[in-house]
This record gives sequence, C-alpha cells and structure tokens, in this order.
Amino acid sequence: MIDVVRCAWGDSTPDYRDYHDTEWGVELHGDAELFERMCLESFQSGLSWITILRKRENFRRAFADFDPVVVAGYDDADFDRLMADASIVRNRAKINAAVANARVLAAMDEPLDDLLWSFAPKTHVRPATIADVPAVTAESKAMAKELKRRGFVFLGPITCYALMQATGMVDDHVATCFRAIDR
Repeated sequence: MIDVVRCAWGDSTPDYRDYHDTEWGVELHGDAELFERMCLESFQSGLSWITILRKRENFRRAFADFDPVVVAGYDDADFDRLMADASIVRNRAKINAAVANARVLAAMDEPLDDLLWSFAPKTHVRPATIADVPAVTAESKAMAKELKRRGFVFLGPITCYALMQATGMVDDHVATCFRAIDR
C-alpha cells in the first residue's frame, strides 16, 4: 500500500480518513444534499466533527434522509421522537433549527444550491498548513447574514465556512495533501 500525505486531521482516525479522502472539499450540489450538510454542520456546533460523522447514518434515518419537504412537516410528535433518539445529538435548539430551516427552504423560490453557491469565492488561496486555514471569511460572513435575513437559524459565519469547506465551495486541503487541487 502506498502511503499518501493528507491534511493532518484526515489521518487521525479511519472515519476521518474516509471522509477526508472521498467527501471533504468535493463539490456538492442538490437541495437535500446541501440541507443535510447544513444540518450536520449546525449539529456539530460545540462538538467534535467525529461525533457527528459517526452518527451520520442515524441522523439520516431520524431526519428522513434530510428531505427538506418531509422535515418541514415535522410536528411535536416528531420533535419528541427526535429528543428521545439517543443515536443522534439530542439538543433542543439544534433539532428546532433543523425543522425551522427545512421550513424556510421549502418556502424558498430558488434552489438552495443556487443560493449557497453564490457565496463561493471567485479566488481562494490554498493554505500551506492547517494553521493557515481560516475559521471565518468575508464570504462566510455574507452567507450567514443572507441566510439569517431569509429566516435560517443556527448558521453563523463559522458554521457557514465549515459548510463551504465540506461542500467544495472552498478547497482547504493543505498544499502537501494529496487531495490538493489547483483551481
């Protein structure tokens, strides 16, 4: 087996390795797909990403594969079901945010894909090291502001930047990483 150089976090666990090598930084499109990432990034707030990653299939089951139309229709019984589900993160504010955001998305007159990708930076400087990776950018601040204006919740500038990284709007694989792609 050939050893490859990854971003340091991508070599820390097998779960991270797979996520790093196959998903993180890869362009992602589609309302359900982007809604899933929005929700997962929101649930991650204050927690380790590995916690969310390891519960991802449980989240998919609990949130109807992140179909925003289905989640928008969740009621008090669904909330109670989610709060009782030990296989996901049982946080009242985060569960409420997922449902509220699904309702905003269901009422939008443009695809979530178009809205989110409109904030992708035109140029991006690849970080040389993990220390060079920002937590917030002007674009993530603008995205968070627009999402808030539209009624989305639990999606601040840091969460929006993590979403941008996860969905390939920016490519923050460090310069020595085998996944580093010149764009």
